Amino acid sequence: MQQDKHPEYRPVVFRDRSAGYAFLTRSTATSDQTIAWDDGETYPVVDVEISSESHPFYTGKARTVDSEGRVARFERRYGGGSEGQDAGGTS
Repeated sequence: MQQDKHPEYRPVVFRDRSAGYAFLTRSTATSDQTIAWDDGETYPVVDVEISSESHPFYTGKARTVDSEGRVARFERRYGGGSEGQDAGGTS
């Protein structure tokens, strides 16, 4: 590895303000703000807009897509089914 070519890789706290959630990990992200962590150390803190605590997919608040309706609409529009095809899938 070449010297002075890579950013510093150090502990950083990522904070999701919308969910009131923060986690400590290692990153090359930089910040002028700092936070005192549970272990008594002070770390740079990076505020993020969304994390696993506030993302709809991970919280179970995601909208479900009506995939059955989409398939039926596709078959109605483009003539659904496998009429005219043999078992091998070729005509």
